[in-house]
Amino acid sequence: MAFLDHVLQPPSYGWQDEAGNLIKPSSGQILKEFFTRLNIFKDRKRWLSFFSWAQVLCLMPFFFLFIFKYFNWWLLAAGFLYSMVLMGTHGTIWYHRYGTHRAYKFSNKFWRFFTQNFVIKVVPEETYIVSHQVHHAKSDQPGDPYNANAGFLYCFLADVNHQPIAKDLSEEDYETAVKLVQHTGIKANTYAQYQKWGSIAKPGRTVLHWILNWSFWYLVFYLIGGHALAITLFAGAFFWAVGVRTFNFEGHGKGKDKRKEGVDFNWDDMSINQYWPGYVAGEWHNNHHLFPRSARSGFMPYQLDLAWCYIKLLSMIGGVSEYRDAKKQFYAEYVTPYIENKKDKGAVPGPIAKEI
Repeated sequence: MAFLDHVLQPPSYGWQDEAGNLIKPSSGQILKEFFTRLNIFKDRKRWLSFFSWAQVLCLMPFFFLFIFKYFNWWLLAAGFLYSMVLMGTHGTIWYHRYGTHRAYKFSNKFWRFFTQNFVIKVVPEETYIVSHQVHHAKSDQPGDPYNANAGFLYCFLADVNHQPIAKDLSEEDYETAVKLVQHTGIKANTYAQYQKWGSIAKPGRTVLHWILNWSFWYLVFYLIGGHALAITLFAGAFFWAVGVRTFNFEGHGKGKDKRKEGVDFNWDDMSINQYWPGYVAGEWHNNHHLFPRSARSGFMPYQLDLAWCYIKLLSMIGGVSEYRDAKKQFYAEYVTPYIENKKDKGAVPGPIAKEI
């Protein structure tokens, strides 16, 4: 836990007060921190945060072009499916279950590369993976980089304010941080380069990857449906890039206890299972917090898990060599005891009634 206590760069307002209570900064403090950390002219070590939001701004013209020039209902449907389903599911497959939790293994580098670049790339692996390890270790506690108890803006701007790695790690701690992401194929900076750039990722390779990824997908979309389709799907990527920053606030009950008996079985934090992110992206969040290293989190019959479908398909054709599936453990430790307890009391309310 000591490493995860200091691997992230703390915000100027801090994680907790002297009594150990969560510091809830004002909107003004959060915005000041955000724009300060984007100022690469003052400190080049802020480049990754700047680059992350620069990608979002580069997607914005596509969104407006779609709205004002190419809009029609068919293209809207295509953009919606690409954004919510394809990019959402990819986020679960790549960043969440593989990148952070290593819930499965690829058979070779081809399938890893294919999965990594299956959609328009807008999130740096380093930003997501390292901070998400901290999120699970400190879920809803001070130090959680997107703690819903501190409000919407605290979560929405977390990738800049709370998720970047610390800029003063020891060489030993830096190497530990590198090990958290190296399985994704990232070519890490040396410690001397990290001291210069403040990141694991190399700036040149990161920017080149971005250019090649976007160029490839624009060409593919253009060949399929011309500029109209290409611009629409890039507009969808913009919508996802903004919307995904709202997820952890929603997925942890907006700072309130919204867990439901018979739906949510993890009572150690405020994570909740939600139908929308569950169906479109396989993100059954309360289940995931129970078994974070499981390649499947849609355990119940009604919990469609498209991310798991992809992982299972790859395993069937040889793209995934092994995976963890906690469904049996979930039923044995939580569902079956719950059902038996309710049977004894004469009632099994809610969706879990289907299990009887």
